[in-house]
Amino acid sequence: MLQRSTQGSFQPRRVFSTKAVGTPSGGWIGPNFKEENMREKLKAGKPVVDIENADDLLRYLRETRRIERDETPVVRTLRGGVSNKTILLQRPDGSRWVLKQALPKLRVQADWFSDPARIHVEANSLRYLPCITPPNSTPALLFEDMQQHLLAMEAVPEPHDNWKEQLLSGTLDSDLVRQFGRLLATIHRKSYEIRHDLSSIFESLVFFETLRLEPYYQFSAERVPEAKPFLLTLIEENRRHRVTLVHGDYSPKNILVHEGHLVLLDHEVVHFGDPAFDLGFSLTHLLSKALHLEEHRPSFLATALQYWETYAAEVEPAPWFEGVESRATKNTAACLLARTAGRSPL
Repeated sequence: MLQRSTQGSFQPRRVFSTKAVGTPSGGWIGPNFKEENMREKLKAGKPVVDIENADDLLRYLRETRRIERDETPVVRTLRGGVSNKTILLQRPDGSRWVLKQALPKLRVQADWFSDPARIHVEANSLRYLPCITPPNSTPALLFEDMQQHLLAMEAVPEPHDNWKEQLLSGTLDSDLVRQFGRLLATIHRKSYEIRHDLSSIFESLVFFETLRLEPYYQFSAERVPEAKPFLLTLIEENRRHRVTLVHGDYSPKNILVHEGHLVLLDHEVVHFGDPAFDLGFSLTHLLSKALHLEEHRPSFLATALQYWETYAAEVEPAPWFEGVESRATKNTAACLLARTAGRSPL
């Protein structure tokens, strides 16, 4: 749980910095923003390291004394993400790190830009989520570099599997589904209980706007005029309901399964907002797999229902729960549409 300092304020379980990050480094980044602009912006400071260049990364780590000067770790690029450069680094002592560096332009077909300062929201989330989640539900933060827009965390131990890949193979484990529902319910319920301490830390909606509301709902509204009134109203609902901590990227693709336990990843959209968005976003991923895997469709539909029932059973006594089911249904419909008409189609 959160600990009180001598000054009376709550502190995260693992303290690496007391700075609350949620504001972008230079305001909204428009469609003309390029990676060169970021390099120009940092010109007066340290050069921008490219962590996907092994020589550049190792030079940076040695110069910043993160590793020994004569140390040569094994470096491997991790694929699959669209918003970050991600590297697995294995040191001679056997320790394994994951380094992430936010991209100013996401790796999707449509132009999609977001301030790389969002990586520091993820770092802050790695500090505070352990205070409200079961042990080892998130990786331990090792360090962050505010200027290079990168962080390092402990790698999830091997062996582990990505839950999305398990689901796509048709493997449905009821215990994992229940864990998925309980974990989200715990984040929402416990963050509400300490909302006076967390709401100011995760107050900014900037990255929820640039990574979710605009590319999913606003963009879809322009492409599907028939849905525009519904989507614009839903955008305002998501802005208005500021109730619990919201992960913003809660889906099987961001879950690793290690020894039957779920580990949650990718926290750069965390904010204080409407828990119904997390439900809609995650249900979309389960329902889309029901569409994709026709032979497993009944099982996936049952899985989606089991997930919702597990979540609801955990939070139903909460004073904020009224209206969540209705808003979650709207967000599910909107996310399903966005995954065909938005900037990031499935």
